[in-house]
Amino acid sequence: MVKIGLEVHVHLTSLKTKLFCSCPSDYTGKDPNTNVCPICLGLPGAIPVLNENAVKAAIMVALAINAEIANSLVMVRKHYFYPDMAKNYQISQYDGPGSIAISKGGYLKLREGKIVRIRRINIEEDPAKIVYPTGSILTSKYTLLDYNRSGMGLLEIVTEPDMTEPREAREFLEKLRSILEHLGICNCDLEGAMRADANVSVEGGERVEIKNIGSPREVEEALKYEIARQKAAIAQDLPVKRETRHWDSERKVTVPIRTKETEEDYRYFPDPDLPPYPITQDLIEEIRKTLPELPDLRIKRLVTQYGITDYDATVLVMDKALADLFEETAKHYNNYKKLANLLINDYLRWLNDKNLRPSQSKAGSQHLTELLKLLDDGVITIKIAKEILPEIVLEGKMPSSIIKERGLVAIKDEDYLINVIKEVINEEPDAAEKAKNDPKVINYLVGKVMKKTGKRADPQLTNELIKKILGIK
Repeated sequence: MVKIGLEVHVHLTSLKTKLFCSCPSDYTGKDPNTNVCPICLGLPGAIPVLNENAVKAAIMVALAINAEIANSLVMVRKHYFYPDMAKNYQISQYDGPGSIAISKGGYLKLREGKIVRIRRINIEEDPAKIVYPTGSILTSKYTLLDYNRSGMGLLEIVTEPDMTEPREAREFLEKLRSILEHLGICNCDLEGAMRADANVSVEGGERVEIKNIGSPREVEEALKYEIARQKAAIAQDLPVKRETRHWDSERKVTVPIRTKETEEDYRYFPDPDLPPYPITQDLIEEIRKTLPELPDLRIKRLVTQYGITDYDATVLVMDKALADLFEETAKHYNNYKKLANLLINDYLRWLNDKNLRPSQSKAGSQHLTELLKLLDDGVITIKIAKEILPEIVLEGKMPSSIIKERGLVAIKDEDYLINVIKEVINEEPDAAEKAKNDPKVINYLVGKVMKKTGKRADPQLTNELIKKILGIK
């Protein structure tokens, strides 16, 4: 039996300043170690002051995942020494003696109805960024540190070990990411804005933690490898010990980095510089009223409003930018099922293959509207549409401009197509004979015609002409 639990760390990118000081939260592009002050560096005598907007953001997430919100926020010092934590402790929370996490309980429901319970949400500060000169912990002879992100506001969202398959962990993270993006509290496209520690155990072995995995896809890959590694060890009567491992995304393997600490090792105690922060019911209700439409409700609305399937709506809403693009395009193009099909089966699939997200695309609603209308009018074929999609996405070129530049207008000249079809039939006499009794072979012949015409032959017209020439009714 496999058990998987996640600890997800989310940057509160909606905050204008860090968690306990006035340093800007936007450090993108700044020189290393320039976005710092005595507080986020943990210098002696520096007194932290809690950013109240972080508390409000955490309450929004707690409400979105059906959690029980505490009536008081207590920050603790979590003691450990690593070079990325300048003061030898992290200001965090823990659901135990002397500490109160901002929320406990709650859950997320996955596509097939599985419930993943949430143990708690903590607010904490982010450590510095560790930079490996070679790009890998395994080959770098020394480590560099950039404290620009040190002190950034983080949410730590801890699940129960309710997942049993790597794909469930990926789906959980994708749904959580969608919630965070709909709430507007995290730009998950930023490097390191959403990271996960995956805890996994196989029956017969100890729990292993895989640290700092950067994306839902990488979490799935890391877990697949780690589960296979643990099962192989157990099958050979080798011990699987409790430890922390690093996911090497280049080699697609996990490697040991240290023995796993226990909770007692952190010596939690309340931070004397930060008094308890009261959370009133009035504050909770005020925040509840500001909540936007969340993913589950948006899925139901898309199904009702646009008549698309529940599956299509779920895939679209899993990425807020994709759902936004669908709805913006739907204002100008009303074949909603065809629009959803293009986005999911062609647009999103291509982005996934290139490891890109919809928010990184330069294609807007005007591009998709024009592309779909060109398809409807028979100006281009679906194969041409797929062929020009990369230029639309990466360069933001309009489809009409691309097909004009490259001469990709669909061929509807019957005399020309008949000549090409006859060529194909002469080259493929066996297939032509089989096509008279097997409609699937007709598609094979259509493909041959498409190849000879550089994918420009109108497929529907080509199909009809083949049947006519072969005497197929």
